[in-house]
Amino acid sequence: MTVLQSLERLHGRLESNGRAPSYGFSRENISFAVVLSAHGDLVDVQDLRDTSGNIPRARRMMVPESVIRPTAVGLANFVWDKTAYSLGVTRDPETSEAVAAAAQHARFRELHATLLSGVDDQKARAMLRFLERWNRSEYAALNHAEEMLDTNIVFRVDGDREYLHDRDAVRRTWLQHKRRGSRPEALCLVTGETGPIARLHLDVKGVDGARVGGAKIASFNQAAFQSFGKDRGANAPVSERAAFAYTAALNTLLERNSRQRIRIGDTTTVFWAEAAGDPSVAEQVEELFSILMDPPTDEERAAEVAVKLASVAQGRPLAEVNPEVDENAPFYVLGLAPNAARLSIRFWHQDSIGAIARRIGEHFRDMRIEPTPWRTAPAARRLLYETAVQSKAENIPPTLGGALMRSILTGQPYPRNLMAAVVTRLRADGRVSGLRGAILRACIVRELRVQKRLPKEEYLVSLDRDSDSIAYNLGRLFAAFAYAEKSLADRNATIRDKYMSAASTTPRRVFPILMRGYEHNRSGLSKGYGQKHGAGIRVDQAVVSIIARIPGWDDLPTTFPLEDQGRFFIGYYHQERDFYMKTESHAEHDQHAEE
Repeated sequence: MTVLQSLERLHGRLESNGRAPSYGFSRENISFAVVLSAHGDLVDVQDLRDTSGNIPRARRMMVPESVIRPTAVGLANFVWDKTAYSLGVTRDPETSEAVAAAAQHARFRELHATLLSGVDDQKARAMLRFLERWNRSEYAALNHAEEMLDTNIVFRVDGDREYLHDRDAVRRTWLQHKRRGSRPEALCLVTGETGPIARLHLDVKGVDGARVGGAKIASFNQAAFQSFGKDRGANAPVSERAAFAYTAALNTLLERNSRQRIRIGDTTTVFWAEAAGDPSVAEQVEELFSILMDPPTDEERAAEVAVKLASVAQGRPLAEVNPEVDENAPFYVLGLAPNAARLSIRFWHQDSIGAIARRIGEHFRDMRIEPTPWRTAPAARRLLYETAVQSKAENIPPTLGGALMRSILTGQPYPRNLMAAVVTRLRADGRVSGLRGAILRACIVRELRVQKRLPKEEYLVSLDRDSDSIAYNLGRLFAAFAYAEKSLADRNATIRDKYMSAASTTPRRVFPILMRGYEHNRSGLSKGYGQKHGAGIRVDQAVVSIIARIPGWDDLPTTFPLEDQGRFFIGYYHQERDFYMKTESHAEHDQHAEE
């Protein structure tokens, strides 16, 4: 099933439970309501914004479908719009003062004079009288005049709790207007039915990094995109209803508080399920996927879902996680990224929820490393921050988010630039964290599994004193050298600062130098007392056992390939944590002995 076909089908479910608008309507950000008298006089301005946060936010309301405005003075919206159209006042971009918008307001008045003149509804006639009498010079005296400027407003009549756009007569008038006119018909590529073809598709809003006003998935705005003399939407015919349905469904998934929307790098990801009969089953499937892909961070919620995550990570059936979830339910994942005025589809994956859960469980298992550096498995988006300079989102390599998501969902090797980016950060800042180690292990293990060369599932999970990998053992040895130095004295420039990058790439050149420095530190520790002496014994035992597993200095590799650089840092993490866990254990023993 194609992206648009699946979204068009999803719209039916979202519309039935009130989450998505019906055909001809859209959910828009509305900030104020103009209150009119029954005779059409302006009575008051009502602030509709949500003021519970630090910044007032517009309210999402279902109104007649927004128009597409390719020019500065475009079509007007019906019974709602920006103040430039609805009240004839806008903000001057240079002076920030309120100025007249006569041309836009004229469009608004013309539209309503045409559509409402024959409507048998007192409230609709009140709006007509208002538009006939309104003088934009009165705007400055209105309540909230400054805050309301250039925001979207709606209308209602005083004493009536119902907004004008919600009245049955007004809605019928709008739908009749939508059906009027002769539009070319063709076979819809989405539904397979013949009907009026959408000349322009509506904007999709909510994709991070895209234009605030929205962007399009399908558009033909250049002659180079057209063929056989067909103009705009006729190049790939999609019916008006199907074009509305897929954009309405997608905009619903992309709403700010949607639980079916996650960001992974520069890719905004949405997901949805299909379930025959009871729509609540599909919602449970979507909730489960949300937990798997983006585990909660607050402790109470994390504890609640920890068991579910553990079950999935162990590869157990979904029935043990949620008995009401159908493993065979079709599931869809769509990744979108901004591309000028359009949207790029970074990935499109469809499978059963059971198959996707097994892939996510495999991802969790590949990320295993001990000691475990997290309470709940990290979200996929969290991994990308480890690839970025200063861990900032804007520094994440482009396209990496989509490639990572595709690897998780398909079970294919992780993108090679994921490992390369993490290794680059390790060589630059020397911060060998558990999360970075887990990413490196996942990349190595996944590649070996695909090549059917994985020695065992527990490979590189925990400290392996019997490993024959030179890179892994040299990482352990470097950790021992660093531990000896730190145990002896605090120094401004450590061997991690000076040599970690070179040790992980050119071991033959660096390790003889490091060994001489270690002999000096070892001598100092052997002459120390208490904790220093104990540290000297622990590190000396480790160094002796590690050196026994590697060749002589002259036989070390000249350089390490990327995978061995990853093994080097994993070995470093394992050995370093082993030292400090032993130190903590000795400290507890000494404390109990004193008590």
